[in-house]
Amino acid sequence: MKGIKIFIVVLIILLTIGLLIPEKIVIPVQGATANDWNHTTFWYEPWGRSGVHKGIDIFGKKHTPVVAAVSGVVVYSGELKRGGKVVALLGPKWRIHYFAHLEDYSVSAGDYVSVNEVIGSLGDTGNAAGKQPHVHYSILSLLPYPWLMTTQNQGWKKMFFLNPHKKLYR
Repeated sequence: MKGIKIFIVVLIILLTIGLLIPEKIVIPVQGATANDWNHTTFWYEPWGRSGVHKGIDIFGKKHTPVVAAVSGVVVYSGELKRGGKVVALLGPKWRIHYFAHLEDYSVSAGDYVSVNEVIGSLGDTGNAAGKQPHVHYSILSLLPYPWLMTTQNQGWKKMFFLNPHKKLYR
């Protein structure tokens, strides 16, 4: 029983620390501006097999560096069927920052990266093959925000997916 209490205390401390870390966020494509993505595509539907678009696509020239939007720890780098070459980064506030369709990536799981550090380059991998090079950028909160739920298609998932446009365009 004592071990469980210690575990709970440590868990609460870790959760609190993660929430207190300030979140400095930048556009994850080197040289990009708010003109390089469509501001209305977050939660746009219909969007292929996923139903709704749970992020934004930031366009640019192939080989353009993709940078970490926040500082954090890489929790995954590899290939997925739809996302192609992807990187997932755990950042402040217990949020996963997901970068998909990369031409390549230069980080591995477990790496610590700083905000603006190059993690890969723009590409068209996965289900973006043959399309204009871009990075699909999503922010997934591990802690739910129930007040963000809507009655839209898959609207219950909006308590976990934050709108990157609102975070980048302030």
